[in-house]
Amino acid sequence: MQTVTGTFTATDGTELAYHVRGEGKPLIVLPGGPMRASAYLGDLGGLTAHRRLILLDLRGTGDSAAPADEETYRCDRLVDDVEVLRAHMGLDHLDLLAHSAGGSLAMLYAARHPGRVTRLALITATPWALGMPATPEARLAAARLRKGEPWFEEAFPAFEAWLAGTADFDPVFEPFFYGRWDAVAEQNSALEDEQTNDEAADRYFSEGAFDPPVLRAALGRLPAPVLVLAGELDGGPRPELARRSADVFRNATSVVQPGAGHYPWLDDPEWFVRRVVAFLDADGAVLPSAEQGRDRCRSGYVPGMDTEIRTVKANGIDLALRAWGPEEEPPVLLLHSRGADGTDWTRIAERLAAGPDPRRVYAPDLRGHGGSDWPGTAPGATADVYAYEAMRDDIRALLTVLGIERADVIGHSLGGIVAYLLAQEAPDVVRRLVLEDVPAPIPFDPPRPPTERPAGKLPFDWAMIEATDGRANHPDPMWWDHMGRITVPTLVIAGGPTSGVPQDRVVAVAERIPDARLVTVDAGHLVHENRPAEFLAVVEQFLAERSGEAGDDRTATVTSRMSS
Repeated sequence: MQTVTGTFTATDGTELAYHVRGEGKPLIVLPGGPMRASAYLGDLGGLTAHRRLILLDLRGTGDSAAPADEETYRCDRLVDDVEVLRAHMGLDHLDLLAHSAGGSLAMLYAARHPGRVTRLALITATPWALGMPATPEARLAAARLRKGEPWFEEAFPAFEAWLAGTADFDPVFEPFFYGRWDAVAEQNSALEDEQTNDEAADRYFSEGAFDPPVLRAALGRLPAPVLVLAGELDGGPRPELARRSADVFRNATSVVQPGAGHYPWLDDPEWFVRRVVAFLDADGAVLPSAEQGRDRCRSGYVPGMDTEIRTVKANGIDLALRAWGPEEEPPVLLLHSRGADGTDWTRIAERLAAGPDPRRVYAPDLRGHGGSDWPGTAPGATADVYAYEAMRDDIRALLTVLGIERADVIGHSLGGIVAYLLAQEAPDVVRRLVLEDVPAPIPFDPPRPPTERPAGKLPFDWAMIEATDGRANHPDPMWWDHMGRITVPTLVIAGGPTSGVPQDRVVAVAERIPDARLVTVDAGHLVHENRPAEFLAVVEQFLAERSGEAGDDRTATVTSRMSS
């Protein structure tokens, strides 16, 4: 099968490689090892007949260059490489498959970029990142299942000694990692040493890579369907451990491949491919339907989130709403990007609610998203139900229902457009405005092409995507003309050169608003996700300023660049 190799440059300048095999919808694949070149994955048992595999060589492995800073081999430091690959491939969202140690990297990516992941397949992934390592006892229990194999008597004592730390790794017990010890398995095993960067592997799981309680909470909110596939004969993880890791996720299913070891696509390719394809192409088999998701929000169910959740009737529709912090504190309203929902703001909201200058924080789901009404699904609905002005009016009505006369408003991307339209129309209800990587309402040239609908159930109304694509190509000229009506202090945060939003459009917003300042955080479009500490630093300082006090420059536009 033909393989096409491409390269891209990581945020630290390291040149990384990926390999494209197969046809169909793209599937980004993360190898295990840890730090083994992706070549060992082959075509994943024939999965290339159904999907276009994009196999990443992690830094320092395969065709990828070694980084200048060896500390960047640590698992959590590799998340940015995956995100840059996504952007390089031009994917708004991605299906993600990870094997073995790559599962920890995939989980960290999904926690940091939950809105980007459409489906996540974890293949014999030991959940180190969740604080659930495979124990020596579990590995020995799996090994004893092979007692009838001709190589067992020689291999088991060596395996036991290695797990006890009294002997070095011995190739004699390699068969324990495969469900079938045949020529295919032997060839895969023989290549492991030359394909693995041992020095990088030693740093992959080093101290500080994981915060299991935080990660478990984040993955409990992940809306994407998750497949956790274990091998019946695998010791890391055993099927029991795989099922426990699946319980962490909101929408996960756990399956066990009969007779398989740690490389299940080698043991029974047909079974493996059939099960993985069924998951990747499932139409909502794992993810609850949109209506079920809305019912859960309305009943107060959001796994892993300790916050108030309710539904508020505003502007004639139901809006799902989350709130953090003491009710008596000054209000802050957080408006999410397209395709996300209020949970996208959890880390930021928790900090704003409990920080040095505590706030009452509100994060609604915009119409057509999450637990809020999806008016585009009503019979006879037109694109107008997802007009930006309708979303603006929803938020203005929401503030009225909540009894909030004036609030600080923070908007990201689509949420930022809604926020600046609100500030144009009703400047009296906005105290301070923060716009995160929000482009100017100027027609795209060339026009933005239609977005391809992902397969399966979605946590938002696809009609909303189509409607907002149309408005992006043909914005109302009045929106740009009325930028000068925004008289409140405004902070514009740009994502820098790795953002998919043209930065000249973000700068134009800051220049057009009379009382705006511009800060660039080199984090890409998802500033508050990729660089939450830097995002909070500038936002908290900005919100803490008071009109007329020192440091509140009401006329100057300030440009700065924060290091990442």
